[in-house]
Amino acid sequence: MNRPLRAVAIFCGLLMLGLLLRANWLQHFQAPELSTDQNNRRVQIERFAAPRGDIIVGGRAITGSAEASSTDLKYKRTYVNGPMYAPVTGYASQAQGMTLLERTYDGILTGQDDRLAFQRFADVVTGEGRRPGSVVTTIDPKAQKAAYDGLTDLKGARGAVVALDPRTGKVLALVSAPSYDPSVFAGNTFKESDKFVAMDKDKRKPLANRPLRETYPPGSTFKILTAAAALEHGIVTDVDAPTKAVSPYPLPQSTNKIGSEAGDAVCSKASMKTAMQYSCNNVFLDAAAELGQDKLRETAEKFGFNDDVYSEDFGDLLATKSLYPQDLDKPGTALTGMGQGSLTSTPMQMAMVTAALANDGKLMQPYVVDEIRGPDLSTLDKTEPAVMSQAVSAATAQKVQQMMEFTAKEGSARRAQIDGIKVGGKTGTAQRGVDVAEQVPYGWFVSYGKKQDGSSVAVAVFIDPTDMDISREDISGGRLGAPIARSVMQAVLQR
Repeated sequence: MNRPLRAVAIFCGLLMLGLLLRANWLQHFQAPELSTDQNNRRVQIERFAAPRGDIIVGGRAITGSAEASSTDLKYKRTYVNGPMYAPVTGYASQAQGMTLLERTYDGILTGQDDRLAFQRFADVVTGEGRRPGSVVTTIDPKAQKAAYDGLTDLKGARGAVVALDPRTGKVLALVSAPSYDPSVFAGNTFKESDKFVAMDKDKRKPLANRPLRETYPPGSTFKILTAAAALEHGIVTDVDAPTKAVSPYPLPQSTNKIGSEAGDAVCSKASMKTAMQYSCNNVFLDAAAELGQDKLRETAEKFGFNDDVYSEDFGDLLATKSLYPQDLDKPGTALTGMGQGSLTSTPMQMAMVTAALANDGKLMQPYVVDEIRGPDLSTLDKTEPAVMSQAVSAATAQKVQQMMEFTAKEGSARRAQIDGIKVGGKTGTAQRGVDVAEQVPYGWFVSYGKKQDGSSVAVAVFIDPTDMDISREDISGGRLGAPIARSVMQAVLQR
């Protein structure tokens, strides 16, 4: 063989070797990534080739599948009471992808999860075809309906409701308003895509998951945490003793003075119990200033601030962090005592604070999936309650409970009272923006209910009245949020 031919032969051999190496690389190393790539049409065809498994609430499926008009995507997702359960299920759309439970548990719901490998093999042998598993949630259908109806009855309100079982961390209700129906864009037609785009551009943000993904200043509901921190660190020892906090309160290092809606005569030098009853700002501003940012932040972090509510193992259920900021000055620290300043919280976080206090200071990890089932209804995985922290001592938590229960009996949380049930509550009105006079405030309400048999529920209600036809004077957590919290607590505790 002459030299030019030898060079060509070697070059061709190298090309063949390169092709073989590339083919093996694709088949053995990149195959898992390519097989799950959202741009891989075969992935979509496989995902929608058969009916998806069910997401279950209260023993009933709230999802289903229907034959689609698409030529290669055979089935599309359907939803029962879609807007009510959308913050739980998320959506599984042929065109828009997936979110929340649909995304996190896609492998189970399509039958492709490794935990179903034996079942898949058995189905091939018997010729039954692919059978999916199901996801059983912790959601209480009556509590979810009470929360959803309560928010939607407030015409034009944007808001969220979270209800937790304080003893276990089970999420009993998770509601966002305004919401959306995942069924209307489950397919991939132009009409369905247009509906999704319209929702995405809607200024009221119906696609937003307010309970988990949106943060707001918590306002006076944060005072229950400030009270817990003051008691835990010995700043306050007797909740009935008068304080030295005058009203209006002179903000540290500032000429500004902050008053309270209840008036200076009621709030000046009031005890912490009275301050909780009437939501006096001065007592909690002063407590935060005495605590200092480090001690108050330390307590806030024990309740879950500055941390992930769900671990990364929960995938698309990861909640936005609630933040108690770093490097605050003295006036900024004081303002956080009344839930203002640069402090932000999700409704989930304030539900966690309330639940931990109701549970004698023990904070449980929230969870929304009770168990994963195979197609034969066998349990593949079951969530066990887990303690996140002992946020404060039982003695401290019980003193805060006394104040919250007094507030529900004699104070601003009276609208949450339920006959035969021990109720504790706290209202909140949170200012937003720099120009407070030009912005309508947020309304908050947190509460818990307990029965003598030990069963309990903690609720956080958040309301943004921007689009409501309501006067500024009528915007308060007690007026707007307490009736919703009451109906949710009744749904859980009065069977």
